[in-house]
Amino acid sequence: MGGFFGTISVKECVNDLFYGTDYNSHLGTRRAGLVTFDEERGFNRSIHSLERNYFRSRFEDELDKFTGRQGLGVISDTDPQPIIVNSHLGRYAVVTVAKINNLREIADELLKERMHFSEMSANNINQTELVALLINMGNTFVEGINKVYQKINGSCSMLILTEDGIIAARDFLGRTPIVIGRKEGAYAVSSETTSFPNLDYQVVRDVGPGEIVRLRATGIEVMQKPLSRCQICSFLWVYYGFPSSDYEGINTEAVREKNGRLMGEDDQTEADLVCGIPDSGVGMALGYSEGKKIPYKRAVVKYTPTWPRSFTPGSQTRRDLVAKMKLIPNPAILKGQRIVFCDDSIVRGTQLRDNVRTFFDNGAKEVHVRISCPPLVYGCPFIGFTASKSDLELISRRIIRDFEGDDQKHLERYATTDSPEYKRMVEEIARRLGLTSLKFAKLESLIESIGLPKERVCTHCFDGTSYCHEHDGE
Repeated sequence: MGGFFGTISVKECVNDLFYGTDYNSHLGTRRAGLVTFDEERGFNRSIHSLERNYFRSRFEDELDKFTGRQGLGVISDTDPQPIIVNSHLGRYAVVTVAKINNLREIADELLKERMHFSEMSANNINQTELVALLINMGNTFVEGINKVYQKINGSCSMLILTEDGIIAARDFLGRTPIVIGRKEGAYAVSSETTSFPNLDYQVVRDVGPGEIVRLRATGIEVMQKPLSRCQICSFLWVYYGFPSSDYEGINTEAVREKNGRLMGEDDQTEADLVCGIPDSGVGMALGYSEGKKIPYKRAVVKYTPTWPRSFTPGSQTRRDLVAKMKLIPNPAILKGQRIVFCDDSIVRGTQLRDNVRTFFDNGAKEVHVRISCPPLVYGCPFIGFTASKSDLELISRRIIRDFEGDDQKHLERYATTDSPEYKRMVEEIARRLGLTSLKFAKLESLIESIGLPKERVCTHCFDGTSYCHEHDGE
């Protein structure tokens, strides 16, 4: 998915920029970048790969070269950014959190208009550069940003570092979040409120869907008012969000605990204890423990000192191995117990299948799995929340293909909670993963836990519903 952070201050900003960006590290996997603007030295940029190293270790040694009172940082799971541009709008840098499905079509249009791409090696297009080219087609930043909204199919939020402040523009339907923070003499803008507390920023407000604001050290200028429609990604609360982060004023961990509590209250399965699969399954498991009234115990623990995120390595085989190596079972708690394991989601099912085998090998009597969201039946066209290149990488779609002979047949039936097709699919997932039992959260329970009206939350990956691109404007 990716995340970004920007800050503008009456004094040097590099420390806030460095640590604020680092707090977004869990949102992206491939590259990171920093850029600052200094009135005397101009723009200064650095980009590094994160595929084998963490953000801080890549940038810490070169922080002294960054000077200025405003800057942007980005953690990207796509292309190298920030992009620095010199145009009729002035010199600026831009970072994005985006998924642009019609990237090639837009690029072909721009090339026909004799525009130039600098990142076309190996037939790859840098989508942040494409966004910058679209911005440059406007007579103003607002006009150019709206050109981005009008052209792309997918989603795009962005930060733009100019010589006159930082412009923040949230996706037209608010699928990805942007929040503003403030402290004396400075403003910040981030994908995650987690960036703020330890840097002494207080949350001011969320940037609204389609809203465009300019931050200066002295205040906030609204350049375009927010739209009334919102389709914020529900998966932020399920998986991507850091536990202490708030989206639309709603805390991630509180949602996970409530969702688990609702499932625990409704679950008739007999069990001795519950354990969360670290990290994103822990909040749900704590809530489940409360609702089910069985103890929470750490039957499996995560070893973090030397093991990176499991989706960082380039190959799926290595990702699966890393996922297994960093989770260590505790036989003293597993042995002879009927255990409920809570996890955020099932995508391919490979990691969970291997974990389940390990739990049984270490003495578990029964392994029940509870998932904090409905089955992922549809691939996401808006957010890059998995490394999947095809919907057939989803275990649900492979099962539907095996049942129906066509992975796209009767999807709405399989996505409908407790339909015959849904029950058959869930039973088959449980069988393939070697589980004693498997249950997914109901969509209604997830929406209740989030606390926003269903129409303001994107649930496309669960039920196929969403606003189409043609309806992204007002």
